[in-house]
Amino acid sequence: MNKGKIGVQMMMLKGKVEELGAYETMKKLHELGYGAVEVSQIPMTEENVAELKRASKDFEIKIAAMSAPLEPMLPGAPGETLTDDFDKIVNDCKTLDCNFLRIGMLPLNVMGDKEQIMAFIERAEAMADKLFEHGIELYYHTHHIEFQKYDGEYLLDIIKNNTSKLGFELDVHWIQRAGVNPVEFIKEYKGRISLLHLKDYRIGKLDIKEEDLKDMGKFFGKFTNLIEFAEVGEGNLDMKAIIEAGLESGAQYFLIEQDDTYGKDPFDCLETSADNLRKLGYADWF
Repeated sequence: MNKGKIGVQMMMLKGKVEELGAYETMKKLHELGYGAVEVSQIPMTEENVAELKRASKDFEIKIAAMSAPLEPMLPGAPGETLTDDFDKIVNDCKTLDCNFLRIGMLPLNVMGDKEQIMAFIERAEAMADKLFEHGIELYYHTHHIEFQKYDGEYLLDIIKNNTSKLGFELDVHWIQRAGVNPVEFIKEYKGRISLLHLKDYRIGKLDIKEEDLKDMGKFFGKFTNLIEFAEVGEGNLDMKAIIEAGLESGAQYFLIEQDDTYGKDPFDCLETSADNLRKLGYADWF
């Protein structure tokens, strides 16, 4: 039977890496039964790269994907970029035996401007071509902003139709937040996805205090912002249908991500997600 590999998006563990180090963080993931990670928002220092490599070998955890912005998130912002640090990033990929790189989001200063976005995408497509020569595939991670419509067409579809080398890392929470059915949408991207973010979508508890009722602005602020990032299986998304659609559409890695754990230990959240996915019948995907 055809199957994928379930992993963890390490963005949610950046605090743990600071506290415990990359090696011990990976050891804990191994204890929870995970066998793949996507590295994001973790500084790729010499030490971290070495620790990730050692942990990958010792615990048989595949480095499924790594992150690198094409350009700074804002002009002059610090950090490595594919434009300025191409050789270093390619070298890190080779060191960690990783052939997927992903751009986490659009630069903040081009958001909302279609012409600037499409110029950025053109540069990303050229970079995908350049990386391909090194055996590395470039993916673009989606949010809800790409579902803005221009002349009746989603920005994301415009991006897809103007690229061929660039792949897409679809994030099911953000697709849902955009008002689109994740199961059906994933099918439309068949052949363009290898990485899928499993992120559930929950309506949180409305916590109303007496002073909120005296200020309607405050009340409706809470009322309209009830959407939360949930552990996989703890929210409202049909995860089984999502995973099956992903597999059918070419996804190889199904990466758990939770942008906010609302004060809970991220390892506990990852344990809950893993338990729920095992109950859904994906125990042999770990």
